[in-house]
Amino acid sequence: MSNVRHGMIVREQSGFYWVEVPSEANKVYRCRLRGKLMETAQTADIAAIGDQVELLVSENEDLDHIGTITHVHERQHVLSRSVRTSGLRGGGSPERQQIIIANVSQALFVFAISQPTPDYMMLDRLLVTGERAKIPNLTIVVNKVDLVGNNEAQARFAPYIQMGYPVLFTSTVEDEGIATLKTILKDSISVFTGPSGVGKSSLLNRIQPDLGRAVKAVSQSSQEGVHTTRDSVLVRLEEGGYIADTPGIRQLSIWDMEPEELDGYFLDIAEQVPNCHFNRSCKHYKEPGCAVREAVLAGQIDKRRYKHYLIMRKELEEQLVATYD
Repeated sequence: MSNVRHGMIVREQSGFYWVEVPSEANKVYRCRLRGKLMETAQTADIAAIGDQVELLVSENEDLDHIGTITHVHERQHVLSRSVRTSGLRGGGSPERQQIIIANVSQALFVFAISQPTPDYMMLDRLLVTGERAKIPNLTIVVNKVDLVGNNEAQARFAPYIQMGYPVLFTSTVEDEGIATLKTILKDSISVFTGPSGVGKSSLLNRIQPDLGRAVKAVSQSSQEGVHTTRDSVLVRLEEGGYIADTPGIRQLSIWDMEPEELDGYFLDIAEQVPNCHFNRSCKHYKEPGCAVREAVLAGQIDKRRYKHYLIMRKELEEQLVATYD
């Protein structure tokens, strides 16, 4: 039998990568990067959770489940963030791209309708990040709907429903939306993230017994030690697929986006941009003939969403200035 295997990275910590191999009943090998890949990894995230890789398994019987990653396949898309450069990372730039997870099928952004109050600013950041990463499916999960009722919950998230985002309303108390959530997660590689206290663990435990505890345990273990560069681990679902809680994207800074690109990732704003007098050069702030501002005044674009756009645009402009200082 050849000692070359194909697998997926399901965990990474302190320079080691745990690779799951489907052809061997999902056996997991603890691996290091091959020489040239390790050199590249000094300045960039050459390998990350979700990457498809080739590995060379050790022929030494005393080194069972040990391998070397020899090749990382091209990624379809990545969920990443901008982080400050440290050491050699980033090739001298003040910021670099950190890959949180590669080849993710979908992202589910979990918020509570109450206790705590929804952080709509965080939600809009997550949606922009998901759109920028071209993640195929973005779903908003609104938990604890038993606290206010479905009608009120739908009214509070109406702008997102109107834009076409799937919004799933759930309650572990009333068992609402749980069956649909199971179906969504099945056979996919899913990011499952949101603020603390919104009931993510309770939802996961309803999907699969002790799943919330398992996800929390591996996320905590992956953050132990100062050399950890990732804070997500893929956990296999019994019915097929993987799930990752990725706390790192909760305080994200968008990677590689020019300020003038931002409006394209706000779906409601993007619809109005072609109608602006200055079109692509319009910042949608004070320019005359701005169709976006007119749509806000007419109630076609949610005022809160527009405010979040302006805040994020200012942040991107400040980042751009800082880059050239």
